[in-house]
Amino acid sequence: MSKNDATQKQACSLNGCLFFTTVKLSRVFGKIAEEAFSKTGLSPSHALLLYLVNQKEEILQKELGETLHLTPSTITRLIEKLERKTLVSKRCEGKSVILSTTPQGIALQKSIMESWISLHEQYQGILTEEETAQFLNLSKKLLGKLENN
Repeated sequence: MSKNDATQKQACSLNGCLFFTTVKLSRVFGKIAEEAFSKTGLSPSHALLLYLVNQKEEILQKELGETLHLTPSTITRLIEKLERKTLVSKRCEGKSVILSTTPQGIALQKSIMESWISLHEQYQGILTEEETAQFLNLSKKLLGKLENN
């Protein structure tokens, strides 16, 4: 087998494919997160967004999108659902959209934190602290390089 054939075989191997492995890992994490956050009545994305609004009391919609690496249309869709449930309030100032906490949203913060802790507990013991740090550093490196392309 030539070097080129070996490279092509490696590139086509699903277990050796970074894309396939990260998508698979994302799906598994997504399922675990859905279960962990189910008691909040929110998806993990909605819960995380509400958590961030509650942390700051007021936050620009644009800042949320940048923090969560989500497109403006996705952020708008997430906010609309939280707004319908009266978990956040929204106001416009010029071209800026500002989100604020509501009593109902703040009341969910404890449940969101408990869900977050539950999620972490489900995978915490799988990797050592060193492996976790290494995984996070490699992921950040990949994200940084790929986002700049």
